This record gives sequence, structure tokens and C-alpha cells, in this order.
Amino acid sequence: MDSPAMPASSPLKLGVLVSGTGSNLQAILDAISAGTLDAQVKVVISNRPGVEALERARKAGVEAVTISHKEFVDRTAFDHAVLRALQKAEVNWIALAGFMRVLTPDFLAAYPGRIINIHPSLLPAFPGMHAQKQAFEYGVKLTGCTVHFVDHGVDSGRIIAQRAVPREDSDDLAALAARIHAAEHALFVEVLREIARGRVLPFTAE
Repeated sequence: MDSPAMPASSPLKLGVLVSGTGSNLQAILDAISAGTLDAQVKVVISNRPGVEALERARKAGVEAVTISHKEFVDRTAFDHAVLRALQKAEVNWIALAGFMRVLTPDFLAAYPGRIINIHPSLLPAFPGMHAQKQAFEYGVKLTGCTVHFVDHGVDSGRIIAQRAVPREDSDDLAALAARIHAAEHALFVEVLREIARGRVLPFTAE
């Protein structure tokens, strides 16, 4: 599929991919509403029907689309359906906000260097699922969150920014996870703000 052009002067037009509650999506929508993030969320796409993130999008007046991965024969067919929806919405950057699917090479090639993800650990530590639980059970004294470019691996793309979150002696897993989530919300918006200002540019590996 052809990669859509992104003129330097164009506003940040986001496609947000979700699979769950959408708290990071809400942080983005709130920042846009408050005038602290110069961006538009053009479409929110979920691979799971009925999730809270879709309702958050609708309440903000944003197009909310469900494309269930279970309805496709393979990952490539699913990704092509998602790409069609993103291209119809004319997005120029994609934010993965709790999207629990690994993207195919075709998808990455369609938006080269313009797909970012938020992950609840200080990568490269604790990639993959249940990162907060991994960190808690390992007994780390410092964890946090990472915004990174998406590449062919799992949480392996070039790091854009990180935010550290200390583990307190009184923390249980829920308390630690809640503080990591709060840090995610702030960091994701900060990175998107820097992208909108032209201070973070699309990145592709040589």
C-alpha cells in the first residue's frame, strides 16, 4: 500500500489503535480538548468490540471503529483492513494505546517511522505482556514507562522518551501499576506534543 504524504506544515492527524479501556487515549483527547496538544484524533480503531476505549472516542466526537481480528484469516488480512480505515481517515501518525496486536511488515511499511507505542516499563527491561507484574515480581526498585517507535520486534523499537516510577516499600501491584499508568498518560501526551512541534521526526532504521 502507498504511504500517505505528510507535509511538514500539516497538523498532527492521529489514528489511535486500542484494545481495552483507553486511558491513554483519554489523556490524548483531554490534552487536545484543553488546547495543550495541537492534534486531531481522526479515528480510533479497536480489534475488540465493546471496549471502553470506543465509548471514550464516541463521547469526544471521534469516529470509533471495530475491526475484529477474529474475522480475518490471518494477521496480514486484518492489518490491511485496519490500514484501509486509517487511510480513509487520512491520518499521518499512528499511536498504539494499549493495542494488543503485533503489526505486520506491510503495516509498518505503510507508515514508515510514524507509528509509536506506549509500554509500561523502562525498556528494554520487561517487554511484552504484563510488564508491571513482571517488574513487581522481579523486585525492582525503579520501573516506569517508555514511548518508542514500533518496529518488527516486540517492544524493541527505538526509544523516544522514558519516565521513571519508583517502587515504594508499601506498594502492592495495583498501587505500582496505577502510578505507572499516570506516568504513561503524561509521557504519551508530551511525546505527541513534540511530534506536533516537529521536534520528533519519523524514524526508520538504516
